[in-house]
Parts: sequence; structure tokens; C-alpha cells
Amino acid sequence: MLPLLKAACLAIYGFALASLVTSGASSGLAHGAEIVAMAFVVIHAFEVVFAFERLRLYRGPLPISVLLALLFGVLHWMPLAKTRSRGTKN
Repeated sequence: MLPLLKAACLAIYGFALASLVTSGASSGLAHGAEIVAMAFVVIHAFEVVFAFERLRLYRGPLPISVLLALLFGVLHWMPLAKTRSRGTKN
């Protein structure tokens, strides 16, 4: 389920970028995708601030974790937190 939701996020971003790049009249659907993509990024930026400690649990570089959180939000940092909580209970 998680990969499907991440793919949906990427599809929204891709569709919004494509609508910005293509010339001509944009449809209502394209404009809607742009608004949704902007809302995703703004909401995920707030998540970065509030979930920063969880983002530090990522095994790779911190800037990559922040980028993934900006793209996917809770889909990125919640599995990190769950893995961490399972590891400390044992």
C-alpha cells in the first residue's frame, strides 16, 4: 500500500509539473493538480519542522531525508518512527 501511495504522490507532482511546462490553455484538471501539489509541499514542509527528530532516524544523509519528507510527508517518516519504536521495545 505504501509504494502505491508514494507513486500517487509522484504522479500528482509529475502531472502538475507537466501542466506548467506545456504551453496552451490549461484544463481545470491540470490547474487542480497544481493546487494539490502546492498544498502537498506546504503541508509536508510543516511536517519537516514537526517531525524533524523522526527524520534524523533515516539511515542516509539528513538532506535526503528532508527531501523525501517534502515529497512524501508522513509516508516517509512514519515507517522510520515505527521501526525505531519496534527496535527499542526488544
